[in-house]
Amino acid sequence: MLRILLGLPPRAELAEMQGAIEAMQHVLRRLQKRISEGHDPEHIWRKHEIWTKGLIESLDELEQSVFLAGHFADRVQNTYQVEMSQQENTDYHRHVYFYKDGFIRVFSILDKLGTLMNDLFELHTERAKAHFSFFTVLRQFRYLGVHLALMDKLNTLKEQYNEPLRHLRKWRNIEIHYMNMEMQDDLNQRDQTLDGKIKLEDIQQRQNDLELGYRMACDTLQAAFEYIEIMLRNKYQR
Repeated sequence: MLRILLGLPPRAELAEMQGAIEAMQHVLRRLQKRISEGHDPEHIWRKHEIWTKGLIESLDELEQSVFLAGHFADRVQNTYQVEMSQQENTDYHRHVYFYKDGFIRVFSILDKLGTLMNDLFELHTERAKAHFSFFTVLRQFRYLGVHLALMDKLNTLKEQYNEPLRHLRKWRNIEIHYMNMEMQDDLNQRDQTLDGKIKLEDIQQRQNDLELGYRMACDTLQAAFEYIEIMLRNKYQR
């Protein structure tokens, strides 16, 4: 959708998110089969169906933000904002907008997945922490000693992408709890310069962090939903 608004061609393929989308769609079909057969009097499967559809849409929205953040980052060539043309300055701020939208969406998707797994696997993480995150749910798997194969896969992915996630979490926390991310960067730069000429952050490095965070979200969703699909298949045998 966002590509079309900017006059760019629509996305040609699912690329990195194809495995995650297919895994979620497999689970959707199993849930919908249970619902159509009348096995959902309390609408539990219906709730999980809606949450899964929401995750599919959220991943699609994240991909768009990551793409556009990179699109506008590639159009910024100057190292110092004061040296930018009006168009380049506009492209820089568009990059910042989609970069921030992207890293917020990375953690939003993970936490939504955590909410679904907590409910589906009946982990009751909310008893330990009222407002829990995806990472709290991972610890709950270990605490309860359940679904350890899934826990191991998700923890491996967390460690694999630890560095970019740490960077994204830092900027997410600054953006949400303190001030605008780019203003914090300006403040850091002013503390290190005498002439007031502020050098831009490493835009390409931050974009790389965002793209890796997006891949982590894709890989995590795929691992989780492949496990869920196998669990549902084995439980209901058809």
